[in-house]
Amino acid sequence: MLQVKKASRLSIFIAIFAMVLCLFAYSPGADAKSRFHQLELEDIFHNTQGTVVLKNLKTNQVYEYNPERSKERFTPESSYKVANALIGLEVKAVADEYEVKRWDGIVREFPGWNRDHSLASAMRESAIWFYQAMARDIGQERMQDYVNRIGYGNRDISGGIDTFWLDSSLKISAEEQAEFIEKLVEEKLPFQKKTMKTVKRIMIDNEQDAYTVHGKTGTRLSDMGLGWYVGYIETDKDIWVFATNVAGSGSTAKQLTLDTLKKMKIVKE
Repeated sequence: MLQVKKASRLSIFIAIFAMVLCLFAYSPGADAKSRFHQLELEDIFHNTQGTVVLKNLKTNQVYEYNPERSKERFTPESSYKVANALIGLEVKAVADEYEVKRWDGIVREFPGWNRDHSLASAMRESAIWFYQAMARDIGQERMQDYVNRIGYGNRDISGGIDTFWLDSSLKISAEEQAEFIEKLVEEKLPFQKKTMKTVKRIMIDNEQDAYTVHGKTGTRLSDMGLGWYVGYIETDKDIWVFATNVAGSGSTAKQLTLDTLKKMKIVKE
């Protein structure tokens, strides 16, 4: 009888020990590490300081170049137009992507800005004045509410209702940008699905037979010393979210992103 009890206790001990081993083997930390990959992109970036975050939404594999910088927060500049468009549509500051705001007649530095614009055309031309006017129509209280709800960066819009994202108080990291875009792609942000679908549509930057790029640049115009390109690419097989920032212009960030996508064979030459 005593031997039976000892055998039973041994069996229980072995079972518990096996369960503990399983817990360690499949711990979230171990799983997270297996999903993270560091990119070697020195041949693409050369002497340009910057970071790239890429995530495959099908496999959850994350690829980063310069992971230290990917966690550092910078002002979003015109990449904030994505969030601004979502909020503006949701609160009816604009009726839809086609509603036109009249140009105020002030000649600005980029010729494409100096005309009437809709939400969609102002996204394509990155016409700041349109989104500044829309931000004023949204108002401080509603803007802050939605920035909080979507968890956008440091959530600080104290720098002025029409300037807080432009070399001012609002800051966000490349990792946070990628997470924000992922939620937009999967339509998990606190907006109506119609709103999110509209913004994804007006973000289309390059449409080819094999892939479609949805993206938005951003440049710190005061010194051209910070550039963003954020968005996602749809291929026949996968959807990849990307967020790139560099010590340069948004055009530079965009080109480095596309070069990275080609190097990883997400986009074919």
